[in-house]
Amino acid sequence: MRQRTLRAAIDWSHQLLGPAEQKLFRRLAVFVGGCTLEGAEAVCDAKADLGLDVLDGMASMVDKSLLRQTEQPNGESRFAMLETIREYALEKLAASGEKSEAKRACAAYCLVLAEEGAAAQGGAAEADWLERFALERDNFRASLEWLLDQEDAEWGLRLGAALFRFWEAREYLAEGRMWLDRLLKVPAAAKPSKNRGRALFAAGVLADRQGDYAAAKGQMEESLKIAQQLKDQQGVAVCLNALAVHARIRGDLPAARSLFGESLSEWRELGERTNVARGLSNLATVAKLEGNYDEALNLYAECVALFRDLGDETGLAWTLNAQGDVAREQGESYVARALCEQSLEIFRKLGNRWGVASALADLGNLAMGERDYSTMRTLYRESLEMFQKLEHKTGVARLLESFALSAAMQGHAEGALRLAGAAAALRQNIGASLTPAEQGRLNASLEEARQTLDNAAGTRAWLEGWTLPVEEAIREALLTGAAPQSA
Repeated sequence: MRQRTLRAAIDWSHQLLGPAEQKLFRRLAVFVGGCTLEGAEAVCDAKADLGLDVLDGMASMVDKSLLRQTEQPNGESRFAMLETIREYALEKLAASGEKSEAKRACAAYCLVLAEEGAAAQGGAAEADWLERFALERDNFRASLEWLLDQEDAEWGLRLGAALFRFWEAREYLAEGRMWLDRLLKVPAAAKPSKNRGRALFAAGVLADRQGDYAAAKGQMEESLKIAQQLKDQQGVAVCLNALAVHARIRGDLPAARSLFGESLSEWRELGERTNVARGLSNLATVAKLEGNYDEALNLYAECVALFRDLGDETGLAWTLNAQGDVAREQGESYVARALCEQSLEIFRKLGNRWGVASALADLGNLAMGERDYSTMRTLYRESLEMFQKLEHKTGVARLLESFALSAAMQGHAEGALRLAGAAAALRQNIGASLTPAEQGRLNASLEEARQTLDNAAGTRAWLEGWTLPVEEAIREALLTGAAPQSA
């Protein structure tokens, strides 16, 4: 009875719309997660056949309760249908014979939007696009599903590759791999092409982030082979860099050095100075891991000069932070702190919250190394709260691990293992494992805490952390600073 009453109410409101408004209404049904006015215009009037001003039509539907209008923080309006109304609109769309055409128009809009956003890297622009992508996530999903149903390899691979940075930054690692793997299995996607190569690269990087190293290497190597076949020099440089990162993660520093060097040569030949600077930074990281600190500092100095010349303050900030890491490993805490503080100042000026949180964590590590626990707690708390606001779960796990290490240093064995267990559970939940080297260092740092307790007590503390809701783990870390109480 309730359903019939609701259906009658929707019917009545729909009948109040004029023919052009009804056309707009049914076409809007292709949006799963709502849309902006721009999206409505691009999709619902793609062929300029609507015969109606889209804004006027949307306002009419809002007045008749067929659409809801909400204002976003940036002042832009967003429009959405209740699911029951959308199902009704989809019925009308199917009956009109326009469903396939409307879905294709939506996929085209999503593709253009995704590729435009993917081109915006670094600074506030990237952050704005990530927020926009989050709002459009359901529309992207619907378009990917439709492209898969149509076996449209070209658009599907392009859309998947364009969404890669969003999936990586927002830690939708498993979801991104799922879509890319499905797209790569479309029969028409089997042919070597630039689109296939980019999708393979994206899938390989996400696999690396999840610790699925065999799959990652295979996909990256296939992507490199395609780039070489197509004489895509930029693609070759990108793939060589990804394979170098993979080798570095696996601890194969000679291979990492060789591959980074090859990638850098390609970037130099292409004349892409920003990527030359990033390549130098990657080589410097390998030199640091090898203990070749003088070489690392020389390479970082070259990076700094390049980034300053390019006016790339984001790159400059990350490089200063990396120089601070080298100084810390050399035991030059004062120099390390000065470099990290410079980095932090730039990140704050740029409004780069992820950079700010990371720099704060590094400064907290310096304070912990000097056993200045009061300063350390202040820095860690600000960093953790910022990662939490950013919903950056890997960052949250990193800070829980930092609090665990500080608890271990202060003799709070149970608290240390409890927080370490919470961090491990969070990493498993998002599929973002520590690298083998990072896991080894964490285990070594917690070994004394394990030795302090008997096996049963140590296991119990770790399992308590493993089952602790992440919000509770964060609360305990923030309230106690270093030594959460066992339950």
